[in-house]
Amino acid sequence: MADSAKNFDPIEALASMRHEFGEHGGVNMSIEASTTFTVMQASTMPDIFQGRAGPEGGCFLYGRHFNPTVYVLGKQLAALEGTEAGYCAASGMAAIAAVAMQLTGPGDHVVCSDTVYGGTWALFKDFLPKKSGLEVTFVNTADPEAVRAAMTPRTKMVYTEVLANPTLRVAPLDRLADVAHAGGAQLVVDNTFTPLMVTPARHGADVVVHSLTKYINGASDIIAGAICGTKTFVQSLMDLHEGALMLLGPTMDPKTAHNISLRLPHLGLRVREHSHRGRVFAERLHELGLRVMYPGLREHPGRADFDRIRNPDYGYGGIFTLDLGDIRKANELMELLQNRDRFGYMAVSLGYFDTLMTASATTTSSEVPAEIQAQAGLTGGLVRMSMGYTGSVEQRWKQLRDALEILNLA
Repeated sequence: MADSAKNFDPIEALASMRHEFGEHGGVNMSIEASTTFTVMQASTMPDIFQGRAGPEGGCFLYGRHFNPTVYVLGKQLAALEGTEAGYCAASGMAAIAAVAMQLTGPGDHVVCSDTVYGGTWALFKDFLPKKSGLEVTFVNTADPEAVRAAMTPRTKMVYTEVLANPTLRVAPLDRLADVAHAGGAQLVVDNTFTPLMVTPARHGADVVVHSLTKYINGASDIIAGAICGTKTFVQSLMDLHEGALMLLGPTMDPKTAHNISLRLPHLGLRVREHSHRGRVFAERLHELGLRVMYPGLREHPGRADFDRIRNPDYGYGGIFTLDLGDIRKANELMELLQNRDRFGYMAVSLGYFDTLMTASATTTSSEVPAEIQAQAGLTGGLVRMSMGYTGSVEQRWKQLRDALEILNLA
């Protein structure tokens, strides 16, 4: 699996299929804003409702089902992820929730990473167990044997992020896939932090989810999500009787799909620059003796696992963490960087063209109990930085270095 992954370039895969001409010959695809669609023969309508006709044959039903513009974006994302099919949702959480509900039912069991985005944690720890009777066990997915030990005959899904949010712990996807499949479960991977850098399906992942809000969109102006997997699975999400996307209705607007599609061709350029700056800053901070975590550092405990699964041309990502020990120091540093230097913004999210900083324990991971945060090494003083690419590297480094010196942190 790993050898074949090294020969896969997601941007080339996108380029090879992206020639979807607009309705009138435009070089960009058209926006299909209709909520409902007509047919030329009355008999076609029952065929669509019964699943005998669909978008591959040019037969569309209703905007909450398949929309032509959103459908094309789904195909483009599937090309990037090396999967048979893909479709989009109104948010990353909508995508995760739809997948979880499609793959599991009352009494089923899920093994989930114990370090995930706070919203994902709340979904699996609180919402789904209370609303659908799902049982969830949280373990360190960097340890495949811990996952194996947690699995039961009722386990239907193993869920992980490629890089844990916010600790940046690496999930060894190839080994996790072997464990999940041996136990009859499917491996679902959140690839939000590592688009292009890692192609989970090439390492055995059955379903890949994204918050398109982050790197793939890149401008922090759109909320969106995506699901990539087999054609059968994507079609099941749109089933008129049991499809989680169809029946729960987290529909993506076609104008949103069009906007995101226009940003895909330069995703590779953006990811490379994010990764370049992330590595430069992480290495320099490490040289100063600060507690920095970044998968591209030789000292990162998961570096070998990340090297084994990553696509070599896109680096190690633009996110690193800097642990300053306590929340007071973290807040002082972020306030100085934003309000004096315009280095970046104190804001949640990531993948923006400007740097975003947050103290994760009290923000994006606040849903996770303090004792679980402590077990994962998430302290109040841990600052997650998503490096942007505005300004020069040296200008931004001087701002950060000066702020650290003012606060006697370096």
